[in-house]
Amino acid sequence: MAEPVRVDAVVVGSGPGGYVAGIRLGQLGVKTLVVERDRAGGVCLNVGCIPSKALIHAAKTFDKLKHAGELGISVGAPTIDWAATLRWKDGVVGKLTSGVRQLLKANGADFLVGEATFVSPREIHVRATDGKETRVEAKSVVVAVGSRPVEIPGFAYDHVRVLDSTDALALARIPARLVVVGGGYIGLELGTVYAKLGSKVTVVEMLPSLLAGMDPECVAVVQRKLKKLGVEVLLETRVVGWDEIDRPAERLPVGAHLEGDRKDGPAAVRVTLRDGQAAQLDADVILVTVGRRPNTDRAGLDRIGVKLDAKGFIVVDKQQRTSVPGVYAIGDCAEGWMLAHKASREAEVAAEAIAGRKAEMDVRAMPAVVFTDPELAAVGLSEEQARAAGRKVRVGKFPFAALGRALSVADTDGFAKVVADADTEEVLGVHIVGNGASDLISEAALALEMGAFLHDLSLTVHPHPTLPEALMEAAKAALGEAIHIVNR
Repeated sequence: MAEPVRVDAVVVGSGPGGYVAGIRLGQLGVKTLVVERDRAGGVCLNVGCIPSKALIHAAKTFDKLKHAGELGISVGAPTIDWAATLRWKDGVVGKLTSGVRQLLKANGADFLVGEATFVSPREIHVRATDGKETRVEAKSVVVAVGSRPVEIPGFAYDHVRVLDSTDALALARIPARLVVVGGGYIGLELGTVYAKLGSKVTVVEMLPSLLAGMDPECVAVVQRKLKKLGVEVLLETRVVGWDEIDRPAERLPVGAHLEGDRKDGPAAVRVTLRDGQAAQLDADVILVTVGRRPNTDRAGLDRIGVKLDAKGFIVVDKQQRTSVPGVYAIGDCAEGWMLAHKASREAEVAAEAIAGRKAEMDVRAMPAVVFTDPELAAVGLSEEQARAAGRKVRVGKFPFAALGRALSVADTDGFAKVVADADTEEVLGVHIVGNGASDLISEAALALEMGAFLHDLSLTVHPHPTLPEALMEAAKAALGEAIHIVNR
């Protein structure tokens, strides 16, 4: 092997954590190499956040066209060229991933494609696809190896009938029947896409509710919309296994490219219902979305002895330092929420710590978004969490049905809810379900980060007619001062 490449810092992985770390390190004058086993941008940009949101937008547009007559607009029966939709989605991904490479280069960080393996806390071997090996020595290492879908017994991914989330973003055909195993955000987002495109979708969830951990009132709004879309939800139901059915798979007449024979037939998914009865669900494909696991069993991390928690996540401190000096961890492989924006902030902290600056993860509240229809977003404490923490709680809600902007765009499902301390009026949490919730939650995150009180929101003049008025009105409702609803 040739002489080693020597750098100040090496970043293993180029997802929303890894590439941000590389850029920030470059900005700070730290000689940095980013190593990526696959494509720049990692899971999020290539087969996660970005392509899924592109398909969600396409499906939402298709669904809105079907209901355009309600607005007096006649467009006929819309059709979809699925192959063209996938090409558009891939184009969006391509623009962003190429941008990552350009940003790294512009900020002085080098990029190397290959499989990284730790030899020691300061030495990494990188094997390229052509077999060429590169030895890298670094003073500091940032582990950003990400995560992958969890596999469950009896449902090994064959990527034909049993799919993971990556497969679901590139199906050659829109399935007539889709069984989604897991009622979390990934399953519901993708299940909603295919339901809008005409698939008969069934969601199987072993817990008593969908979207565990989110505000139950918000989840109820999403569940009602799923029912309206024809999605069947089976709660407290366990999947047992699946069998092939000896007949052709069904398909939807949504484009000529879907015609033709299929050699792979449908499947029968065996489940145990909440009452203990056995049942069978027919499916052309089965999408398993029961969570993700950190990739800490890869890249030879065991050789350098970083401490892991009981679930396999790397234990870090507020500067993202691991138990091994000089080694940092960020993103899905590190403790905490598996969120792209969490990874990016951790990346900045780790980079600044490596550069000798004073920085730490001091985020008061991490926002989370579910891109279902309607969208669901939250930051801070729920009512239950606040009460469990010993707080007296005051809650204000404002329905989108009373919001001028929501009415004018014919999208009135949902509400904004503000949770505050009843004694101090400090805002403890905000929960939004409805059109644009993913955009509205940022104002709420800023409010919590700044330690806002109800009057800070209620007395801030919001432009009219806009969706963010819902936050102002919810804060007023918590104070008994709501203008556009009856105060109770």
